[in-house]
Amino acid sequence: MLNEPSFVPEHLGWIEVICGGMFSGKTEELIRRAKRAHIAGQKVVIVKPKMDNRYSDEDIVSHNENVLPGLVVDTADQMVLLTGDAQVICIDEAQFFDDQLISVANTLANDGKRIIVAGLDMDFEGRPFEPMPRLLAIAEYVTKLHAICAESGTMAHYSQRVVDNDNRMLVGETDAYEPRARHCFRPPVDQRRGKAVPPLTRGNPNNDSSPSS
Repeated sequence: MLNEPSFVPEHLGWIEVICGGMFSGKTEELIRRAKRAHIAGQKVVIVKPKMDNRYSDEDIVSHNENVLPGLVVDTADQMVLLTGDAQVICIDEAQFFDDQLISVANTLANDGKRIIVAGLDMDFEGRPFEPMPRLLAIAEYVTKLHAICAESGTMAHYSQRVVDNDNRMLVGETDAYEPRARHCFRPPVDQRRGKAVPPLTRGNPNNDSSPSS
Protein backbone atom coordinates (compact mmCIF):
# COMPACT_ATOMS: atom_id res chain seq x y z
CA MET A 1 0.00 0.00 0.00
CA LEU A 2 1.30 3.45 -0.90
CA ASN A 3 1.15 5.84 2.03
CA GLU A 4 1.15 9.16 0.19
CA PRO A 5 -0.69 12.32 1.31
CA SER A 6 -3.64 13.19 -0.90
CA PHE A 7 -4.27 16.62 0.61
CA VAL A 8 -1.48 19.20 0.34
CA PRO A 9 -2.00 22.18 2.69
CA GLU A 10 -0.08 25.34 1.81
CA HIS A 11 3.01 26.32 3.80
CA LEU A 12 3.11 23.06 5.77
CA GLY A 13 6.04 20.74 5.33
CA TRP A 14 6.48 17.04 6.05
CA ILE A 15 8.67 14.01 5.32
CA GLU A 16 7.72 10.98 3.24
CA VAL A 17 9.96 7.90 3.16
CA ILE A 18 9.92 5.24 0.45
CA CYS A 19 11.93 2.21 1.56
CA GLY A 20 12.54 -1.41 0.63
CA GLY A 21 15.15 -3.69 -0.87
CA MET A 22 16.89 -3.64 -4.24
CA PHE A 23 14.61 -3.78 -7.31
CA SER A 24 11.47 -2.98 -5.30
CA GLY A 25 10.68 0.18 -7.29
CA LYS A 26 11.79 2.87 -4.82
CA THR A 27 13.24 5.24 -7.41
CA GLU A 28 10.32 4.50 -9.73
CA GLU A 29 7.92 5.61 -6.99
CA LEU A 30 10.03 8.67 -6.21
CA ILE A 31 9.89 9.68 -9.88
CA ARG A 32 6.13 9.09 -9.98
CA ARG A 33 5.53 11.42 -7.02
CA ALA A 34 7.91 14.02 -8.43
CA LYS A 35 6.06 14.03 -11.77
CA ARG A 36 2.68 14.39 -10.05
CA ALA A 37 3.92 17.37 -8.03
CA HIS A 38 5.36 18.93 -11.20
CA ILE A 39 2.04 18.49 -13.04
CA ALA A 40 0.34 20.18 -10.08
CA GLY A 41 2.46 23.27 -10.72
CA GLN A 42 4.88 22.85 -7.84
CA LYS A 43 8.62 23.47 -8.14
CA VAL A 44 10.37 20.13 -7.74
CA VAL A 45 14.06 19.41 -7.21
CA ILE A 46 15.46 15.86 -7.19
CA VAL A 47 18.73 15.22 -5.38
CA LYS A 48 21.07 12.24 -5.37
CA PRO A 49 24.49 11.50 -3.81
CA LYS A 50 27.54 11.86 -6.01
CA MET A 51 28.60 8.24 -5.52
CA ASP A 52 25.47 6.94 -7.27
CA ASN A 53 26.62 7.08 -10.88
CA ARG A 54 25.32 3.69 -12.06
CA TYR A 55 23.19 4.91 -14.97
CA SER A 56 24.04 8.62 -15.14
CA ASP A 57 26.36 11.09 -13.45
CA GLU A 58 23.52 13.58 -12.92
CA ASP A 59 20.09 12.25 -13.89
CA ILE A 60 17.86 10.21 -11.60
CA VAL A 61 17.36 6.86 -13.35
CA SER A 62 15.26 3.91 -12.19
CA HIS A 63 16.03 0.27 -13.04
CA ASN A 64 13.16 0.54 -15.53
CA GLU A 65 15.04 3.42 -17.19
CA ASN A 66 12.63 6.19 -16.24
CA VAL A 67 14.69 9.38 -16.09
CA LEU A 68 14.37 12.83 -14.50
CA PRO A 69 17.01 15.56 -14.28
CA GLY A 70 18.75 15.56 -10.93
CA LEU A 71 20.97 17.64 -8.69
CA VAL A 72 24.14 15.90 -7.46
CA VAL A 73 25.51 16.69 -4.00
CA ASP A 74 28.53 15.50 -2.02
CA THR A 75 27.00 16.01 1.42
CA ALA A 76 23.47 16.35 2.79
CA ASP A 77 23.94 19.92 4.07
CA GLN A 78 24.41 21.18 0.50
CA MET A 79 20.71 20.54 -0.10
CA VAL A 80 19.67 23.44 2.12
CA LEU A 81 21.54 25.94 -0.07
CA LEU A 82 21.04 24.32 -3.48
CA THR A 83 17.30 23.57 -3.40
CA GLY A 84 16.38 27.26 -3.10
CA ASP A 85 12.67 27.98 -3.38
CA ALA A 86 11.69 24.42 -4.31
CA GLN A 87 8.40 23.30 -2.80
CA VAL A 88 9.09 19.58 -3.18
CA ILE A 89 12.53 18.06 -2.60
CA CYS A 90 13.07 14.43 -3.60
CA ILE A 91 16.13 12.62 -2.24
CA ASP A 92 17.17 9.34 -3.87
CA GLU A 93 19.54 6.66 -2.49
CA ALA A 94 19.38 8.14 1.01
CA GLN A 95 21.45 5.28 2.49
CA PHE A 96 24.54 6.78 0.85
CA PHE A 97 24.29 9.93 3.01
CA ASP A 98 25.44 10.17 6.62
CA ASP A 99 23.32 10.98 9.69
CA GLN A 100 23.41 14.69 8.80
CA LEU A 101 20.54 13.91 6.44
CA ILE A 102 18.24 13.65 9.48
CA SER A 103 18.70 17.28 10.52
CA VAL A 104 18.65 18.45 6.88
CA ALA A 105 15.33 16.71 6.20
CA ASN A 106 13.86 18.17 9.41
CA THR A 107 15.13 21.67 8.59
CA LEU A 108 13.64 21.61 5.10
CA ALA A 109 10.32 20.16 6.29
CA ASN A 110 10.12 22.74 9.08
CA ASP A 111 10.62 25.38 6.39
CA GLY A 112 7.37 24.27 4.76
CA LYS A 113 8.76 21.93 2.12
CA ARG A 114 7.54 18.46 1.14
CA ILE A 115 10.48 16.05 1.50
CA ILE A 116 10.32 12.70 -0.29
CA VAL A 117 13.15 10.31 0.58
CA ALA A 118 13.87 6.95 -1.06
CA GLY A 119 16.47 4.42 0.06
CA LEU A 120 17.40 0.95 1.20
CA ASP A 121 16.23 0.19 4.73
CA MET A 122 18.59 -2.83 5.11
CA ASP A 123 22.12 -3.56 3.93
CA PHE A 124 23.38 -6.75 2.28
CA GLU A 125 23.64 -8.48 5.67
CA GLY A 126 20.04 -7.67 6.59
CA ARG A 127 20.98 -4.97 9.10
CA PRO A 128 19.20 -1.58 9.33
CA PHE A 129 20.93 0.79 6.93
CA GLU A 130 21.59 4.18 8.53
CA PRO A 131 20.34 6.88 8.24
CA MET A 132 17.13 5.24 6.95
CA PRO A 133 15.89 3.86 10.33
CA ARG A 134 15.90 7.35 11.88
CA LEU A 135 14.25 8.85 8.81
CA LEU A 136 11.50 6.25 9.11
CA ALA A 137 10.99 7.29 12.73
CA ILE A 138 10.57 11.02 12.04
CA ALA A 139 8.58 10.74 8.79
CA GLU A 140 4.87 11.53 8.64
CA TYR A 141 4.34 9.04 5.79
CA VAL A 142 6.13 5.74 5.18
CA THR A 143 5.85 3.38 2.21
CA LYS A 144 7.60 -0.01 2.20
CA LEU A 145 7.91 -1.60 -1.23
CA HIS A 146 8.76 -5.20 -2.08
CA ALA A 147 10.43 -6.92 -5.00
CA ILE A 148 9.90 -10.49 -6.25
CA CYS A 149 12.31 -13.09 -4.90
CA ALA A 150 14.67 -14.29 -7.63
CA GLU A 151 14.69 -17.79 -6.15
CA SER A 152 11.15 -18.51 -4.93
CA GLY A 153 8.99 -15.98 -6.77
CA THR A 154 7.45 -14.80 -3.48
CA MET A 155 7.54 -11.34 -1.90
CA ALA A 156 11.11 -10.15 -1.30
CA HIS A 157 12.44 -7.43 0.97
CA TYR A 158 16.09 -8.49 1.34
CA SER A 159 18.95 -7.54 -1.00
CA GLN A 160 21.12 -10.60 -1.56
CA ARG A 161 24.67 -9.81 -2.61
CA VAL A 162 25.93 -12.19 -5.29
CA VAL A 163 29.46 -10.84 -5.79
CA ASP A 164 32.43 -11.37 -3.47
CA ASN A 165 32.69 -7.92 -1.88
CA ASP A 166 32.34 -7.03 1.81
CA ASN A 167 32.10 -3.24 1.36
CA ARG A 168 28.82 -2.13 2.93
CA MET A 169 28.36 0.70 0.42
CA LEU A 170 28.61 -1.10 -2.88
CA VAL A 171 26.89 0.72 -5.73
CA GLY A 172 25.52 -2.21 -7.67
CA GLU A 173 23.10 -3.16 -10.38
CA THR A 174 21.68 -6.53 -11.41
CA ASP A 175 25.20 -7.98 -11.52
CA ALA A 176 25.75 -7.43 -7.76
CA TYR A 177 22.40 -8.13 -6.09
CA GLU A 178 19.27 -10.26 -6.25
CA PRO A 179 16.00 -9.66 -4.42
CA ARG A 180 15.30 -12.44 -1.91
CA ALA A 181 12.52 -13.46 0.44
CA ARG A 182 13.33 -14.17 4.08
CA HIS A 183 13.54 -17.94 3.62
CA CYS A 184 15.89 -17.54 0.64
CA PHE A 185 18.19 -14.90 2.12
CA ARG A 186 21.74 -16.20 2.79
CA PRO A 187 23.98 -13.37 4.03
CA PRO A 188 26.52 -12.11 3.45
CA VAL A 189 27.12 -13.48 -0.08
CA ASP A 190 25.39 -16.23 -2.04
CA GLN A 191 25.59 -17.58 -5.55
CA ARG A 192 23.18 -16.26 -8.15
CA ARG A 193 19.95 -18.27 -8.16
CA GLY A 194 17.63 -16.18 -10.32
CA LYS A 195 16.58 -17.17 -13.80
CA ALA A 196 16.06 -14.94 -16.80
CA VAL A 197 12.51 -13.60 -16.99
CA PRO A 198 10.87 -14.53 -20.32
CA PRO A 199 9.05 -11.80 -22.26
CA LEU A 200 5.30 -11.47 -21.94
CA THR A 201 3.33 -13.00 -24.79
CA ARG A 202 -0.17 -12.57 -26.15
CA GLY A 203 -2.78 -15.24 -25.61
CA ASN A 204 -2.15 -18.59 -23.93
CA PRO A 205 1.55 -18.82 -22.95
CA ASN A 206 1.33 -22.64 -22.98
CA ASN A 207 0.11 -22.81 -26.56
CA ASP A 208 2.40 -21.59 -29.32
CA SER A 209 0.00 -22.42 -32.13
CA SER A 210 -2.25 -19.81 -33.67
CA PRO A 211 -5.93 -19.97 -32.70
CA SER A 212 -8.10 -21.73 -35.21
CA SER A 213 -10.54 -19.65 -37.22
